Amino acid sequence: MKLLFVHQNMPGQYRELIQWLGALGTHEIVFLTQRVKAPTFKGVRSVVYKTHHKADEKAYGLSRTWENAAGNGFGAVTALRALVAEGFTPDIVIGHVGWGEMTFFREVLPDVPIIGFFEYFYSVHGGPVGFDPASPPSDHAPYLMHGHNVVPLMNIEVVDVAHSPTMWQRNRFPESFHDKIYVCHDGIRTDKLKPNKKATISLGRIGRPLTAKDEVVTFMARNLETTRGYHQFMRAVPRIQKARPGARILVIGGNDASYGGKSKHPGGLRGEMEAEVGHLIDWDRLHFLGQVPYESYQKIIQISTCHIYLTMPFVLSWSLLESMAMGAVIVASDVAPVREAMTHNETGLLVDFFDPEALAAQVAEVLASPKSFAHIGHAARQHVVKTYDFHTVCLPEHIRQINALVPKALAIPVP
Repeated sequence: MKLLFVHQNMPGQYRELIQWLGALGTHEIVFLTQRVKAPTFKGVRSVVYKTHHKADEKAYGLSRTWENAAGNGFGAVTALRALVAEGFTPDIVIGHVGWGEMTFFREVLPDVPIIGFFEYFYSVHGGPVGFDPASPPSDHAPYLMHGHNVVPLMNIEVVDVAHSPTMWQRNRFPESFHDKIYVCHDGIRTDKLKPNKKATISLGRIGRPLTAKDEVVTFMARNLETTRGYHQFMRAVPRIQKARPGARILVIGGNDASYGGKSKHPGGLRGEMEAEVGHLIDWDRLHFLGQVPYESYQKIIQISTCHIYLTMPFVLSWSLLESMAMGAVIVASDVAPVREAMTHNETGLLVDFFDPEALAAQVAEVLASPKSFAHIGHAARQHVVKTYDFHTVCLPEHIRQINALVPKALAIPVP
C-alpha cells in the first residue's frame, strides 16, 4: 500500500504508527512535513513543503488563523501535486487537519480516502479560556475562538473519517461531527515504559545519583506555563518543602509557552513565580532540569516518589499516560480530560487546580507514607496497559480504520 502521512512537525501523533508500518517493509510510506530536520524512520521517506503564505503580525485577528492555514494548505497541496507527478499517488492519506495542510487535497485526490486528526475545537466554555477566574476572557474572545475553528469546520468535509485521541476532545466538536470521529489514543508503549527500581539520575549539585530510595517529587510539562499549571505548582512548592524537609523537587520543562498567552514578566512565567514565592523556597532542594532527553525523562519518573501533573481542561499530555505506565503515584488536577484517564484514589489522586494548599498536602501525604500509596501506581500502570497500550489496543483499532477505507487487496493484517 502507498500511504501518505501529513503533519507539519513530523512525526507528531504518528510516531509509533509510522515506525510499525515502516518496519513491515511492505508499504511505500511518504511523510509530508514542514520540518526540515525531521527524524528518520526505517521505510519512511520525508518530503518537506514550505508554507505558501504567512499572515502579517498585524493581520485581522478574526481571519489570521485561516490566512495561515490557507498558506499551509496551498504549500502542502503544491508538494502533493509534485509527488503525484513523479508517480506517487497514495492509496490513503492520514494527517492532522489543525494547520490546514490537507484543506485542498480533494482538488488533487478526489477519490483517495483521507483520515484526519481532529485535535481541538475552540470555545470560551469548558476549555482553558475562561477557566481561571483571575484571567477572564475579553469581550472579543468568543469571536476569536470561533475564528480558530474555520479550519476544522472546512476540513470535516475533506476527510472520510475523523480521529480524536480522547472522548473529551471528540466531544469538544459540534455534535454533527461526532458520527464521523472515531476515538482512539495514539498509543503508549507500555512494553518500553515500565517501572524500574534500579533507575538513577545524577545531579551535579548533590554529588551523588538520586534513586527510587530518595524522596523525590517531579513536575513535568513541555513548557512551564499556566495552561499546564506551573504557577499553581510553584505556589505549592514552599508548603511541600516545609512539610518534607528531606524532599528534592525535580522540574522538567522549557521557559516558553506552547498554549495560551505568555507572561509579561521579563523572565517569563518562571521569573514571575520566582518573584512571587521565591523568598519562601529552599533553592538547594528545587532542581530545574530544562527539556531533557527522553531516556532521562523516563528515569526521572521512575525514581519519583510522587509525580505532579497539572493542567487546565485541555488536550491531555502524553506525559500523564506515560508516567502512569511507569507506575508513578500521581497527584493531578481534577479536570474533565484527566478524569477520563484517571480515577481518584484508584489510579491517581485528584486535587483542585486552584488549591495549591491541597496540592501540597496531598503530595506531602504520599511522601510521608509511600508504601501506603504504592497500589495506586500499580493500578495506574494496569489501567494504561488495558486502555492505551499501543500494540494491543490502539494499533489494531487504527489498522481497522485504515482497512475499512481501502480495497481488501490492500488491507493490512490486524495485529
